[in-house]
Amino acid sequence: MSNKRIIAKTYDPKQVEDRIYREWESKGYFHAEVDENKEPYCIVIPPPNITGQLHMGHALDNTWQDIIIRWKRMQGYSALWLPGTDHASIATEVKIVEKLAEEGLTKNDLGREAFLEKAWDWKRQYGSRIVDQLKKLGSSCDWERERFTMDEGCSRAVIEVFVRLYEKGLIYRGDRIINWCPDCKTALSDAEVEYEEKQGYFWHIAYPVKNSEERVVVATTRPETMLGDTAVAVHPDDERYKHLIGKTVILPLMNREIPVIADTYVDSEFGTGVVKITPAHDPNDFEVGLRHNLPVIRVMNDDGTMNAQAGKYEAMDRYEARKAIVKDLKEQGLLTKIEEHKHNVGECYRCSTTVEPIVSKQWFVKMKPLAKPAIEAVRSGEIRFIPERFEKTYFNWMENIRDWCISRQLWWGHRIPAYYCEKCGETIVAREAPEKCKCGHDRFRQDDDVLDTWFSSALWPFSTLGWPDDTEDLNYFYPTNVLVTGYDIIFFWVARMIFSGLEHRKEVPFRDVLIHGIVRDSQGRKMSKSLGNGIDPLEVIDRYGADSLRMSLIIGNSPGNDMRFYYEKVEACRNFCNKLWNAARFILMNLENMQGRPLKPDGLEVADKWIISRYNHLAEEVTNNLNKYELGLAAQKIYDFAWNEFCDWYIELVKPRLYGTSDEARGTALHTLIYVLQNTLKLLHPFMPFITEEIWQHLPHEGESIMVSSWPRVNEVELNQNAEAEMQALMDAIRAIRNMRAEMEVPPSKKAKLILVTNDENIRLFQNTKLYFEKLAGASEVVIRADKKGIPANAVSLVTDKVQVFIPLEDLVDFEKEMERLTKEKANLEKELARVHGKLSNENFVKKAPAAIVQEERDKLEKYRTMMDKVTEQIAYMQKISDGKGLE
Repeated sequence: MSNKRIIAKTYDPKQVEDRIYREWESKGYFHAEVDENKEPYCIVIPPPNITGQLHMGHALDNTWQDIIIRWKRMQGYSALWLPGTDHASIATEVKIVEKLAEEGLTKNDLGREAFLEKAWDWKRQYGSRIVDQLKKLGSSCDWERERFTMDEGCSRAVIEVFVRLYEKGLIYRGDRIINWCPDCKTALSDAEVEYEEKQGYFWHIAYPVKNSEERVVVATTRPETMLGDTAVAVHPDDERYKHLIGKTVILPLMNREIPVIADTYVDSEFGTGVVKITPAHDPNDFEVGLRHNLPVIRVMNDDGTMNAQAGKYEAMDRYEARKAIVKDLKEQGLLTKIEEHKHNVGECYRCSTTVEPIVSKQWFVKMKPLAKPAIEAVRSGEIRFIPERFEKTYFNWMENIRDWCISRQLWWGHRIPAYYCEKCGETIVAREAPEKCKCGHDRFRQDDDVLDTWFSSALWPFSTLGWPDDTEDLNYFYPTNVLVTGYDIIFFWVARMIFSGLEHRKEVPFRDVLIHGIVRDSQGRKMSKSLGNGIDPLEVIDRYGADSLRMSLIIGNSPGNDMRFYYEKVEACRNFCNKLWNAARFILMNLENMQGRPLKPDGLEVADKWIISRYNHLAEEVTNNLNKYELGLAAQKIYDFAWNEFCDWYIELVKPRLYGTSDEARGTALHTLIYVLQNTLKLLHPFMPFITEEIWQHLPHEGESIMVSSWPRVNEVELNQNAEAEMQALMDAIRAIRNMRAEMEVPPSKKAKLILVTNDENIRLFQNTKLYFEKLAGASEVVIRADKKGIPANAVSLVTDKVQVFIPLEDLVDFEKEMERLTKEKANLEKELARVHGKLSNENFVKKAPAAIVQEERDKLEKYRTMMDKVTEQIAYMQKISDGKGLE
């Protein structure tokens, strides 16, 4: 990279970021190798969908990861951030089906093979879009190792896992209640169902008891499923219904006899104490049906319409059928009551269609045996959640887990490696298509379904490193160190990676799980298409630069908590970039003037020692914060140090030395400036990589790039408590003088004599730092004394811990003019107060005027009172000084 001293007048991210990223990438700085002389550090990226475009959640997630990996790279680790993308079965298939629809085609018109060719073409065309967007953010992934969940290696790992689990009896095929999306027309796992509270109804329906005048009443939120009822159930100990157990009732509308059964599943205190049992359309009813050997009658098709088992309601949409059924029940006098009822409704995570529980033949993973060691890994502390409170979410899911439905009725994805003999129907699960069945037949049909996308994602930490082969990468980088992810996919992905790693590698997949929240809009709302409040990170980058966006997403953020996005915060971070750039430009301009002359660390002044010591404290604190994943705190500390202590204090303090003293003094000041700036840039680099690299390249430096420079370490010799205490005394005095001048409205251009009274111990400190007061406290002259002899009687006095400051009043204000101004202001305020008092004392005004106008007058009253208090206080203050009493 360049090593020029000339730096542009202003910082323009558009001229810098793409160029620098290309240089980093071309020089292989992101690449990690197996190096036995280095400790490995590995993060696997949560693979974004190939359908995806960068959103604020991606920006936050990947900024966190990039900060950590850049920091570890600078610490000397062989740091691998392993990237890749996810094939996203449902989302991708939906996109391709939509595209085909525009051409007047369906996927069935094409057939499976032609459809998959289209899917791969789509992946080749659009799959790299999200990767290019991550690069715009500055993500320093090892792109040479980029993976895809359906690449050859990952696909082989998926098949291997399926076969192994099947051979162990942990994968099976059977009829079970599953979550079905009528729109996507596929099964969903429990984790893919999102629940939302909605207003619904309880329909109370009377079921006549056969050969009796008696009726039992059941309540349901889904009347359309009653067509598939095969029993009604009561609690065995419920005295109200004991006489009915074993009898039959007539299923309304269908006129089918169904039994009354006794089961402890029924809560006798809820509703009427009688429940309808529909094994084909409710998971609890399915279990009851198994216990009582009930028939399973499915009354819906895959698209959410009613089938032939629904009788006259066949071909109706489920909601259309609901209305018709309710109408018919009313007409027959069997609808006894309708009551409003709020309840949680399951929706497809992808399309938000209401999910239908239906019985279906699907492939499942037995979860209890796999969940047990995964629970123990977190309980024992082998895996940590940060923050710890998210362990509760994890345990709650894993301890109540049901078998995982892994088959999906789609074409895009990993096709299930199950083959059915066309002659005898034998099922063979194998790594490759079988040649012959045990019956002798040699023709097979492969299962049409594909695997849940999360099945392949669960293997991501080890499949991407070469498993099932025993590779160098796998042995060196696995287990990985930290997983950075949002709390919304703890059960989707995190839990599944943990049990998969333990099952197939006998090791946890990562040591730490760092959880972040979601990025909300400025009003605290979740960003969504429906609200139209989404913010495109690429647009923010285009306006403000990637560094400004990254820093705004980190400062004030803490693990596990949601954050609000404010453009004002991005602008503040852009201003920070400008502040840093101007500081660097100032230093480099002065460096040009010192060419050929030595920059020596000799003869350090108190300010030099102070800033070097403060920088060392910063390095220690930032490293400690990063070790605890307190990224937001670390960023804030760097920001505060760079802006306040380095730019606003130290640079201002050394300007007199740079402009008009000896070469030796200038050399010492420049040496300190460059030393502190260089190392502050190193601390800042993981957070704001582009601007730090650009400034670094203009400064004197060793090595090719800041991103491969060494992370700062605390130099105990440079820690200087005395210098920090002395500078604190100076800064306290300067701040007090500035505050007093501001309160008295003294213009910055007006200089004033300062008399500093301190004890013998501190006289030398203040003698040596007179220039500081001239530069930063508006001093025309600084006199240092050990006593108060000769202090003007009308001097303003300020007291700090180490010094008492006296300023002759005439140096600050023209007493007569100031008293005249204050008296006039007091008179005006008295008039305004009298006017407002008069209005508010008028009952007619208070009663008849609009409330907003009345409130406006009350606000004015409060404002004028505050102003009057200040003016009165200032007049008394000025009078006290005029009387020669000073201000003690």
